[in-house]
Order: sequence, then C-alpha cells, then structure tokens
Amino acid sequence: MAAPQLSELESEQEIGQPKKLCALVIGHKKSSPGAVNERAGLSEFDFNEDLAIRIEKKVKKTEVQRIYRRTYKGLPDDINTLDPDFIVSLHCNAFNGRASGTEVLYYHKSEDGKKMAEILLNHLVEHLKLPNRGIKPKTAEDRGGPLLRYTKAPCVIAEPFFIDNDSDLSKAQEDEDIDELAVAYTKAIEKISQIV
Repeated sequence: MAAPQLSELESEQEIGQPKKLCALVIGHKKSSPGAVNERAGLSEFDFNEDLAIRIEKKVKKTEVQRIYRRTYKGLPDDINTLDPDFIVSLHCNAFNGRASGTEVLYYHKSEDGKKMAEILLNHLVEHLKLPNRGIKPKTAEDRGGPLLRYTKAPCVIAEPFFIDNDSDLSKAQEDEDIDELAVAYTKAIEKISQIV
C-alpha cells in the first residue's frame, strides 16, 4: 500500500480541525413571543423557532447550538457560558404593517460583528429580494444593544423582514415553507465561521 500523499495528510488535518460554534438565539420566548402577524396568527418566536430547527439541520461545516431565552437580562450570560465563536440572533421586524425590508444589527465597536452583519445581510437580501435597509450599528443603550454589547463573542441580530407586513411574511414563507430562508442563513453562517 502506497504511503499517503502530502495533500491527503493535509486533508486529514483539515478534517481534524474543530468546528466553530455558532450560538443560534431564538428571539423572544413562548410566554413573550414578540411581534405578531394577526392575519396569519404567527408570532416572531414561533416563526424563528421553526427556522432555527431548520438551520440547525442544514449547517454542516459549523456546530450550531440553539439558545432559548430565559430572561432578557440573563441572556448574554447564558450565551457566554456556552463560549461560542459567534452568535446569530433570529428576530423579525414590526412597525406599522406597511414597513418592509431586511436589516442586520451589530455592536458599533465590533469589527467582527460588522463583517458578520454584512455577510448575513447580503445572503438575506439576495434570497428575500426585499428592500435593503442595511447593517445598523447599535450601542448598549439601543434596543437589542445589551445582547450585542455583553456577549463575549461577536454577535448580530437578524431582522430579515417585517412580520406585521403580509407581503414581507409571504416572501419569507414562499419557498417550501421557509426552507430556502433557512438555506440563506446556513450559507451565511458557514461563511461567517471562516472569518471569526
């Protein structure tokens, strides 16, 4: 039997590399489900719990750990205990039933967070084809800011669409009941794992 070639050994070493860990945070909780689409009877929590399970099944090159919120104040510490390499928090926007578009929030002093936000935004906009509302820097005092500021690993908050806008919601659900949206997140998570 021939000795393994150098390229084969390198491949084995790459395989032996530990995978990065992504904490996938489901925004809100059952008892406080966040924004709701009244027509569909669908809450932000229920939408994102389903989405998180789909993402977790699809991601192959990165470890994904779903995180459920016990309390908002305790969430950063709960995540820090897990010691992830990076954090993606799943949310949906809501405003007046007419606002539309995709945005991603990051902590204003985090360069890695900014890069992560750009990657995730690009994948979500490419898939949903909703107005690009951009990446939004946030301070600790802003809404969502404590999560972005007090987690040790770089963190982003995804707001891919407005759940109270029927048209936005139908865009998110049109491909095999959100499966393609899960694919867009999966691609972004696997790309982010290469830069953090």
